[in-house]
Formats: sequence, C-alpha cells, structure tokens
Amino acid sequence: MKRSIFGLLFIMMSAPWSFAQNSATEQEIIKLSKDKWQWMADKNVNKLSDLFHKDAQFVHMGGSWGTDRELAIIESGGIWYKKADIHEVSVNIIDNTAILLNRIDLLAEVGGNEVTNPFEVTEVYVKQNGSWKLGSLSFTRLLSKSEK
Repeated sequence: MKRSIFGLLFIMMSAPWSFAQNSATEQEIIKLSKDKWQWMADKNVNKLSDLFHKDAQFVHMGGSWGTDRELAIIESGGIWYKKADIHEVSVNIIDNTAILLNRIDLLAEVGGNEVTNPFEVTEVYVKQNGSWKLGSLSFTRLLSKSEK
C-alpha cells in the first residue's frame, strides 16, 4: 500500500514537470521561428545557414528546393521576405521533432514586385546534437477574404 501511495505521489509530482519542459520547448521553437522570420527579412544568410539543416526542403508556390538554393534566393533578393505578420502559432513536439504551424500574412518582394499573401506555414525542426535545425519549410497559400 505504501508503495502505491509513493508511486502515485511521484506520478503526480512529475506530471507538471514534464508539461513545463514541453512548454519550455514549445516556447523555444516559437522564438526560433520568430527569429527566423526576422533573419529572412534581414537577408541574414549566416544565421539562416546555421539554422537550416543541410538537407532541408523548402516548398513554395513556385516550386521546391534544398537549403543551398533557398539561401542563394534569400541572399540575392529573388524572394525578399520583408515582413511576416503572425496571427496564429501552434507547436507539436514528437520525440526530437517539432512541428510548428504559423498562419501569417507575408509581405514579400518577388521578382521586383511587392506582394502580400496569406499563408499557413509548416516548419519542421529536428533536434541534433543539442540544437534545433530547420528540416522543412512549406508555404500553403490560403484564400484571402475577397476570394472566399
């Protein structure tokens, strides 16, 4: 009986700790994502190359490609991610993988033309050697209010 009580107390005391850890991890991923949007706006390819996994995949309205091409596009201004207005964020942690969903309005310059599009953005982060790396970034264009 004593063992059962101690076991129950241990479970009850450790549950908030595991939730707090997950919440701290979620907050870390949210901050990392927010920093990423700023680094993209600043065309800071040094910070981005540290964040992007070497084998990451990027999916855009115009196609998909890997890390080297994404960095080259950002550096050249082929796509200039000027400002991401973030409306909703959710994070799901599965082992060493974090999946972040953002609903954003993205102000960007593409081919010299400034455009704003509503997107649901999926970001997948993988924890390797103690740090988070972006493994995938996918844009899904949402219907604007006038298109509904």
